[in-house]
Amino acid sequence: MHVDLSLWLRETGWRFAPHTAAPPPQLVLYFSDPGALDQGGLDELQSRYPAAVLVGCSTGGEIHAGEVVDNGISAAAISFDRASFAHATVNMAECASSHDAGLRLADGLPKAGLRAVFVLSDGTHVNGSDLVRALKQALPADTMLTGGLAGDRADFKATRVGIGPQPKEGNIVALGLYGDSLSLRHGSFSGWDPFGPERMVTRSDHNILYELDGEPALDLYKRYLGDQARNLPGAALLFPLKIRSLDDSRTDLVRTVVGIDEANKAMIFAGDIPTGAPAQMMRGVFTHLIDAAGEAARQAMGDGSGSLAILISCIGRKLLLGQRVAEEVDSVAAVLGPKCQTIGFYSYGEISPHQFTGSCELHNQTMTITVIGED
Repeated sequence: MHVDLSLWLRETGWRFAPHTAAPPPQLVLYFSDPGALDQGGLDELQSRYPAAVLVGCSTGGEIHAGEVVDNGISAAAISFDRASFAHATVNMAECASSHDAGLRLADGLPKAGLRAVFVLSDGTHVNGSDLVRALKQALPADTMLTGGLAGDRADFKATRVGIGPQPKEGNIVALGLYGDSLSLRHGSFSGWDPFGPERMVTRSDHNILYELDGEPALDLYKRYLGDQARNLPGAALLFPLKIRSLDDSRTDLVRTVVGIDEANKAMIFAGDIPTGAPAQMMRGVFTHLIDAAGEAARQAMGDGSGSLAILISCIGRKLLLGQRVAEEVDSVAAVLGPKCQTIGFYSYGEISPHQFTGSCELHNQTMTITVIGED
């Protein structure tokens, strides 16, 4: 497998890597600032790799070759030696639910020889928990499932995903990877610290949280946020919610806010908030988040030869880390080593197997890593 990394910036246009391997790239992954999607860069990217399938999305920030970029397009052109891929796409306007969308995506991928599925999903119209649940139900049990929910900086208005140079709002794309030559690894870790009392989710509906300990959830968050409450929902990214599984005490999941409902004093999260689950607010400490990124890399590390690491981290981590955000990417690169190239984005949700149970889940506020290579 050979990987060429290229970067588009508004000031300079594309900086394309010279392609030195045969065959020419069959697949190009790209992650783009929302404002860059309509600047002609994707058409130019397709012209550069006319035989390749473009797969990508809008982001809350781009990761490219160990750096964090804003207002750009990060792309990886991939030439497989023996492996192959297939893709399926659905739009939420055509689906009855996020669960239905997941079933349709799985149905659109051939199952013979399927090793892994990488998913890019709309970040504002999709319940990521339902999507992941359906994919796990419909895909072969040994399929590695990873991916993420698209972003639009931290605006929570509209995200775009697609095949080709014209991504659309509401799209979900599943990329299936096939072949015994593939080397596939993954890692995920959060690093957020719980604080305050553990509360009970007393009223919720899928990903909408109405009450904690009988108190309206939005009122509770506003009390903690104080003057920052006027910046909701973005301000709540700095205080995610830890949800403890009712079925497995090892499966703590972090949930992040993607919207608010003032009329019902409710908060809308990227994934499910089960009624009856213990919940606790969380906050971030710089060093803990950076160390967690390194732990995710240790879970995913291999020999690094000829491989590509796709880093998907949460927009909330980026907002909190601020000028230090590059340190979590540096932490990953230091573990994976120089032979492993890195690309990725800041998301509204991360899809990866849980570090303790191995079952794929929707995560929030977590560094997740998918490593793809060929032996």
